[in-house]
Amino acid sequence: MPARVLVVWCPDWPVVAAATEAGLPGRLPAAVFRANLVQACNEPARALGVRRGMRRRDAQSRCPELAVLPASPDRDARAFEDVLVAVEEIRPGIAPLRPGLVALHSPGRFYGGEEEAGAVLAERLVALGVWDSRAGVADELFTAEQAARRARPQESLVVPAGGSPEFLRALPVDVLDEPDAVSLLRRLGLRTLGDLARLRAADVRDRFGSHVAWVHRVVGGDGAVHLPTRTPPPELERHVDFEPPLDSAETIVFSVRRTAEEFVAGIARQGLVCTEVRVEARAEGDDPEGRPASVRTWMHPRFFTATDLVDRLHWQLQGALHGSATRAGEVRAPVERVRFVPETVVPDAVHADVLWGGTDERVERGIARVQGMLGHDAVVVPVLQGGRGPADRQAWVPWGQRPTGLRPSGPPWPGSLPPPAPARVLRSPWAAEVADARGRPVALDERGSLTGEPDRFRPAAGDDWQPVAAWAGPWVVEEQWWEAGGRRVARFQVVGVDGRAWLLALDGDVWWTEAAYD
Repeated sequence: MPARVLVVWCPDWPVVAAATEAGLPGRLPAAVFRANLVQACNEPARALGVRRGMRRRDAQSRCPELAVLPASPDRDARAFEDVLVAVEEIRPGIAPLRPGLVALHSPGRFYGGEEEAGAVLAERLVALGVWDSRAGVADELFTAEQAARRARPQESLVVPAGGSPEFLRALPVDVLDEPDAVSLLRRLGLRTLGDLARLRAADVRDRFGSHVAWVHRVVGGDGAVHLPTRTPPPELERHVDFEPPLDSAETIVFSVRRTAEEFVAGIARQGLVCTEVRVEARAEGDDPEGRPASVRTWMHPRFFTATDLVDRLHWQLQGALHGSATRAGEVRAPVERVRFVPETVVPDAVHADVLWGGTDERVERGIARVQGMLGHDAVVVPVLQGGRGPADRQAWVPWGQRPTGLRPSGPPWPGSLPPPAPARVLRSPWAAEVADARGRPVALDERGSLTGEPDRFRPAAGDDWQPVAAWAGPWVVEEQWWEAGGRRVARFQVVGVDGRAWLLALDGDVWWTEAAYD
């Protein structure tokens, strides 16, 4: 008989990963949002009425104390890697399906039964800090996943051998990962997978597609697929021990160079490069639990070389351990171990050299050194995101970090400015004035029409008035118009007779200069 399949499911994993990164307690209602929609929420939030797909405003109205967390697929996958390693220690050859869900061949015969194997896995994950994990065991993957989703926390639901069709027939059609197909099945009066199984296979395939046709075969006792397991990843981290411990930063970085080269070479042999690395320096006399004296995660806009690693270690030792030492280059306590741990690796083809070259390596090293001295968030780069005003479209991301949680630029933004974008956006808008031919201030009435045509303006207080050579607009944005404190902003492009072009905004009855065109 083919090997049985065991699926481990960690519910609400995006929320678990985000809350762990933010240091929030698990009992706090929390939800992960993407584009202001709930992507995932935990059980305390669901108990208060929060649901997937709900708008942020609706979710917070039902649960005012809801913790709002940003979506980050990279963070979810990185956090789930610890779970994969823990499962591989019990049964090598696993198949990660997505963050929060992993399948493997059931190790029941090694632990005296399939429920006992699930208990061993649950105990291992609890030791890792994952308190809600559920296991399902069946003849094939789809049934095992559905069994895991119906198990109790830290327990297993075992479907007997040959019992998959009977187990699946009672399930609702909502378990299909096809919203359009589920909607059509319900309109046809088919409520359960048993109802779906009574249809002809050819009709299901032609009308609902390959995925639903595969589920149809599984419910009929066929359709088992080979489990695409992965081999355990190679150990990519490297460390070096010093005996006796070293108390000079210069000596430490000189002694660690070979280890840095081996670290980069080991990753390169797998066809990968490291873009995020954790550097640990353990000093003599650290706490009994073995926590290193200095830990820092470094990011690189491209990938780390051995020289980059040595430089980061040098800056880290100078910034974190340099304290009571009286001579430059000494550290506060002798260092007995340095460790490099890859946090993020990507295929080397992603960062292959471009045809016309890239950023000068000396510039990257200089920026990284400034970041090492001032802090991770002290050096930022601008990133474009969605928005209506020019300031709304700017986002600042720490140098070397991938941007997350940005507003999407794809959907239409009513009231947004047409191209070209202004060349200079003012950090603080200037107070401006715009008047018509009679010298009266130009404003908007309740219908959004101008009370007069702009004839002269001054972009900043204290500037001389100058005639308007040309103007365009308004582009009106009404924000939170359904509330008492709603805001209406109208933006205008104004060109003076001196040839300079400005972006002016009328916020209520007050004019502001937001940006300038070159």
